[in-house]
Amino acid sequence: MRHQPLPGTSPMESAVPGSPGTAATLARPAVLGLAALSSLAGTLVLAACTREEPSPAPTTETIMTSPSIAATNAFYYYRDLDSAWEFYTHVLGLETVADFGFAKILRVAPSSYLTLVDEEVGMHSADDPKSVTLAMVTEEVEGWWAYLSGKDIPMRARLGEVDLARPYNGFVAIDPEGYLLEFERFNPHEQNTELLPRLAGVEPLGPAPGVETTRPPDLRVQATVLWLYYHDIGAALAWYESVLDTRLLVDQGWAKAVPVSATGYLGFVDGSRGLHQATEEKAVTVSFFTHDVEGWFYALESRPDFSLRTPAITGVAERVRTFVGYDPEGYFLEWDTFLDVEENRTLLAYLEGP
Repeated sequence: MRHQPLPGTSPMESAVPGSPGTAATLARPAVLGLAALSSLAGTLVLAACTREEPSPAPTTETIMTSPSIAATNAFYYYRDLDSAWEFYTHVLGLETVADFGFAKILRVAPSSYLTLVDEEVGMHSADDPKSVTLAMVTEEVEGWWAYLSGKDIPMRARLGEVDLARPYNGFVAIDPEGYLLEFERFNPHEQNTELLPRLAGVEPLGPAPGVETTRPPDLRVQATVLWLYYHDIGAALAWYESVLDTRLLVDQGWAKAVPVSATGYLGFVDGSRGLHQATEEKAVTVSFFTHDVEGWFYALESRPDFSLRTPAITGVAERVRTFVGYDPEGYFLEWDTFLDVEENRTLLAYLEGP
């Protein structure tokens, strides 16, 4: 959610499903994409790490590949990883699709993920400004409010009176170490003309089977929007539209959103008006799970407007191939392709699709 927290309601953070790299692109060979593990692996992850091995030179076939994105992901950094994991699994009912000890990948929506990282091995500190809001798009916003407020979860913005004539209704909760979580529903409204048909085509996720959780089974999540905070959202939007080959779907003036995966969206917020300010340091890494990390690397390395943090594609503990760069205002961006190993099997099955 990127808007100011208004009394009684949460600011709307547009959720925007359907984009390049939708479910139709998920069925691929055994090696699938995941732009996340470098931020996860901490000492194991970055190109500067001694265990990472550079990628071989590209072939003509690799360069000609049109890259796609199978899912979005965000890395969050914690002092007490186990307590955060307990909150997201036991309270929010999310499934852990890969557990590397120092990092745990959770499935939030069909093609939207969140990775919890031990700050001691991550690319960011838990003390860095949490200049990010994860919005969970749901039809059951009243049910989520009753459930979470009943558990005395701290709130940044309350649900307040529900007005279906508004373009959205929602509230903002706070996770155990201060990250903001928005729960919102998009109502029939001219502002949501393109969005609602996309959401209608999504099978929402309920509590994960086999997870010990108090989350009621009727509370589901359709999609996510990862809201980021900028000094110049116009420049940020134009850059992402070009780099990710996407387009503006929701325009609320000082908050704008684009589709990235079938259920994963990025939102750009004016840092002078949103829930957070634009900051130099940010306790988040934005990541993209892709089938073609090589294609993305060779498409981006020659762009004059793209800066690499890792000078080559690297391998992380024989689990993932990855690289990391920066967006125009310093958010870390990571692209990953996960390898067909036992630890990745559950994740790969979801990325391959039904």
